[in-house]
Amino acid sequence: MAFLTTSKTRAPKYDVIVIGSGAAGGMAAHVLTQAGVKVLMLEAGRKYDPATETPMFETNADAPLRGAETVDKPGGFFDATIGGWKLKGEPYVVQKKTDSSWIEGDNQNRNATAQNFMWWRARMLGGRTNHWGRVSLRMGPFDFKPKSFDGLGFDWPISYEDVAPYYDKAEQVVGIFGSKEGLENNPDSDYFLPPPKPRAYEHLLMRAGKKLGIPVIPSRLAILTKPINGRAPCFYATSCGRGCAIRANFQSTTVLIPPAMDTGNLDVLTGAMAREVTLDAQGRATGVHFIDTTTGQEEHVAARVVILAASACESARLLMNSKSAKFPQGLGNTTGHLGRWLTDSTGSDLSGQIPALENLPLHNEDGVSNMHTYAPWMKHHDAKAGKLGFPRGYYIAWGGGRTMPGLGAASSGLIGSVYGTKLKAEARRYFGSFVGLSARGEMIPNEKSYMELDPEKKDQWGIPVPRFHFQWSDYEVKQIAHAQQAFADMIEAAGGKVSRPPEKDGAKAMTAGGSVKHEIGVTRMSAKAEDGVTNGYGQLWDCQNVFVADGGTFVSNPYKNPTLTILALTWRTCDYLMAGMKKGEIAAPV
Repeated sequence: MAFLTTSKTRAPKYDVIVIGSGAAGGMAAHVLTQAGVKVLMLEAGRKYDPATETPMFETNADAPLRGAETVDKPGGFFDATIGGWKLKGEPYVVQKKTDSSWIEGDNQNRNATAQNFMWWRARMLGGRTNHWGRVSLRMGPFDFKPKSFDGLGFDWPISYEDVAPYYDKAEQVVGIFGSKEGLENNPDSDYFLPPPKPRAYEHLLMRAGKKLGIPVIPSRLAILTKPINGRAPCFYATSCGRGCAIRANFQSTTVLIPPAMDTGNLDVLTGAMAREVTLDAQGRATGVHFIDTTTGQEEHVAARVVILAASACESARLLMNSKSAKFPQGLGNTTGHLGRWLTDSTGSDLSGQIPALENLPLHNEDGVSNMHTYAPWMKHHDAKAGKLGFPRGYYIAWGGGRTMPGLGAASSGLIGSVYGTKLKAEARRYFGSFVGLSARGEMIPNEKSYMELDPEKKDQWGIPVPRFHFQWSDYEVKQIAHAQQAFADMIEAAGGKVSRPPEKDGAKAMTAGGSVKHEIGVTRMSAKAEDGVTNGYGQLWDCQNVFVADGGTFVSNPYKNPTLTILALTWRTCDYLMAGMKKGEIAAPV
């Protein structure tokens, strides 16, 4: 088993086809191949190897345009992502905010007042796991039963207790640092690695949190602080978003796919754009039609089971395009829930400057490439009781300190019109004294946020593209207004000054839908077939040998980044699948 090309002989039939190679696809391949299942992984993008392609010791001065963002590299030249908001030949459509007309998806405009919905796609082996923030938070008991908690949204057909053993399993493979805090609805882990120490600006924010009654605790990130599973710990070489040649952070390309390939049970086919899940006369999946992106030719691969792990909206699009006489509205859409209940995390930010951090002596303030501490949400019952004016919540993350300067590091408005020696002195004075606070909050599913296929537009491969409807509700708008004031309170309690007054109108301060890249819910699981697309294991109600393993199955979008839960649920799905295959209850006949 190995990397294949479309011209190379493949197996005539596999046990399982996995579409996608990120968190869900990588974990599915990892679990299944270890158990002896023969798997073919289809990835629309190109092969990618962080060990050889990661520029770990290069500075922005070594990059074109000093590493600045471009349309092709929206995360900057060194960002690991191949893909982004806008892909050549792969458009999508969004409904305009001001009227009911349609426009092509915009590029990089993250302001919600200007943009309705943005769809990020990675086209590379490992998908989004190559550049994500690596925030790894377990969902808690309230998160799985939100409607039971406060009467809003929907309950999952599974509970925290169902998923907890799989969080344990995933954390031991991934490697996550953190600390046991015993906070309600923020479950701890028995497998946390030691967290790194707070940096200077983080000590000030910890002090501010104590003044305000806001808990500030060690972050929970998928970055190694000690060796596990033959992987070395982080030595603070560069941003995790570039990838990691030494495997210190979690990427599917370094942690999940290589062990799966070592079993001899995995074939990987890159440049394979899945178009349709094929079915037999009985409505069972027989395989996948895909486009060879090099030749433009359509090909077919056969399997007993198909797992969709292409990211929520891509998997939903694939199901919508899998039409047949038995499923004329798309596979998985019998009850009309396919594409519905689209959500994303809320996002907002505010920056400030802390005079106490000016003119610090030169010192090493390196660390992992994200915050060492954060403020988890704790006001669940206040929100439920209506004391905050909105339901659910958000957590606060931050950045700052004396990290490697980026483009425009000396362009602060505090410096003024100076040059030469004075400019250098002012740059040294203010360097490292700025902080930026951000929120990641919960969106409650609503009827006005969903995706469907555009009736006319197709991508360069002739595949119909999605069009998106998206709308934040007053719940999210009020939540962001609350977060804006919390940012200002934290900065000022740390002895700082905000860069601007906190925005009282949350609609003016929140990011566009999709821009946080936590889009989920469009293939949601349910206890009964009439209420969703899959059962509690990600198995389609319409078709017993097709599973969805990515974030599309989520019923709610808590204030917890979804990747860790995707990894845990995928492992749970694979255990269920293998048990069913052994009993002869799931897979199509050989």
